[in-house]
Amino acid sequence: MELKRLTRYYYLRFIRLRGEPHELALGMSFGIFTGMMPIMPIQMALAVALALVFKGSKITAALGTWISNPLNWYFLYYYSHKLGAYVLGMEGQQGQRLSSIMRSVRLGEDGMVIAEKIVSAGGLMVASFITGGLIMATVTAIPSYFIFRFVFRKIRVWREGRKGQRNWRVTSY
Repeated sequence: MELKRLTRYYYLRFIRLRGEPHELALGMSFGIFTGMMPIMPIQMALAVALALVFKGSKITAALGTWISNPLNWYFLYYYSHKLGAYVLGMEGQQGQRLSSIMRSVRLGEDGMVIAEKIVSAGGLMVASFITGGLIMATVTAIPSYFIFRFVFRKIRVWREGRKGQRNWRVTSY
């Protein structure tokens, strides 16, 4: 019962977000973009900063970062490295260092510890994580903007329709 109540609470908070569909979708897109990046300790701060600069919703930017969560951190980090290593032509290198980093991610160590391990593994390791993360982030963020703009437009139409129904009931006496 508690999960159902919590789900309803967050659903209601989501549909009550205020702002233009473009602004809300842009914020969500920035959040998803940074959420897909292997920069765990600064994802939310970067998403909100991007929303500030490009006039997106700060709230939806923060919400969008939750695309990455403890259930998928391992896959995000692993595939961002693999994709980045492939693009940079360094496949098969850094095996031992990657194992250590992925073990930290799997064990749920603090984001700063993981970031420290990536940086200490060297510039090529950092480059592979960032390159792969940028590719994955771009591939997910661009369509997410259009999807969420559509969703927020539908929510706005739905809300305006309900507002019209309420006004009609009041004035029809």
